[in-house]
Amino acid sequence: MMSTFVRLAGDLPVFQKSFFRNVVAMAVAAVVLLREGVGFRWEKGSLPLLLLRSVCGTLGIFCNFYAIDHLVLADANILNKMSPFFAILFSLVLLKERANAVQYLAVLAAFGGSMLIVKPGFSSAAFPALIGLLGGMGAGAAYTAVRALTKKGEKSARIVFFFSAFSTLACLPFMLLDFHPMTAGQVACLLGAGGAAALGQFGVTLAYAHAPAKEISVFDYTQVLFSALLGYFLFRQIPDGWSVLGYLVICGVSVGMFFYNRTLESREQARG
Repeated sequence: MMSTFVRLAGDLPVFQKSFFRNVVAMAVAAVVLLREGVGFRWEKGSLPLLLLRSVCGTLGIFCNFYAIDHLVLADANILNKMSPFFAILFSLVLLKERANAVQYLAVLAAFGGSMLIVKPGFSSAAFPALIGLLGGMGAGAAYTAVRALTKKGEKSARIVFFFSAFSTLACLPFMLLDFHPMTAGQVACLLGAGGAAALGQFGVTLAYAHAPAKEISVFDYTQVLFSALLGYFLFRQIPDGWSVLGYLVICGVSVGMFFYNRTLESREQARG
């Protein structure tokens, strides 16, 4: 829904769209923090990870919104959904959560699937697709930082608030320099994007708080199905054959990894 609202908002600068997406999420997170009475002050030692999560997440949003405006909606979303695979790689560095050979092969397979969508070359479509893939990389690094923060005891609402406030402030000067007047419909779409983003942000933050990236990626891929359906019915977008094959590879690898990790976990519990 966030991607759909961003597309429906029309020809507005990426920074302007990002500002509204983030300011709504910031307001929602602030309300949650106030209701929980936990305060806005982060836990001791959390600031470097909060900044890492915010910088990578903000860059990921910019790249994702650019891809949404220039690609078929489903293409933009599946490239952003490379984030769980990137999170497996970043988890090795930040969390020392080592994957095995099968899981690393899954990352390579998913990357190969993304190349079917990107179709690298000198065509004009390759550039926004590569930007979309970079957005998935940024999101993967951000979600790894989220997991590290929650392991340190940081509150989910505080993580969402810090990230949303950081992104809002990062967008503000660019938006003021190139502000485009908006219709009431465009404002409504951007507020809708912010509301949908806030709901998704809390969901993904809680997910990464309770499970490693390698175990939850399959659930994140339902977004691609919703995006493909909304893209077809609202924008009459039909992905080409290579892109569909890329979807099948990435989603297939994700589903296979989910069942593989479940089996691995069952064996470890049986040994224990």
